[in-house]
Amino acid sequence: MNTPFHKACHVAALVGVVFLIVLCTLWETWLAPLRPGGSWLALKAIPLFWPLIGVLKRDIYTMQWSSMMILLYFTEGIVRATSGGIDAGMGTMLAWGEVGLSVLFFAGTILYLRPYKIAAKRLAQEAILKAAKSNTYK
Repeated sequence: MNTPFHKACHVAALVGVVFLIVLCTLWETWLAPLRPGGSWLALKAIPLFWPLIGVLKRDIYTMQWSSMMILLYFTEGIVRATSGGIDAGMGTMLAWGEVGLSVLFFAGTILYLRPYKIAAKRLAQEAILKAAKSNTYK
């Protein structure tokens, strides 16, 4: 599982989470905060450090659960990008950036994990066949 595509998927997931941390922090502190002078919403970047560590280590378990967690950022980005109002203008562009980065992370993670899922499924099928064979000869 060391193909160039597999490595590119890991890099995509890593780039997605790193730039999402940067985007969330800058968005809510400087670029277009909800309140002048910054917003406590910048703290939403903190949970992204846990998957960052796991992605750096290529930890399969971390990448699995973080692929679901990232959907919260995707949802927030979609809501803020399409709702207008307070986030009109720069906020809308940043929200679409959040959507794009969360999709990049999600796709990179899912495609990175795919070979492992296929291998695990194959091993499980082999174990079932082995167990079935051992039971038929007794």
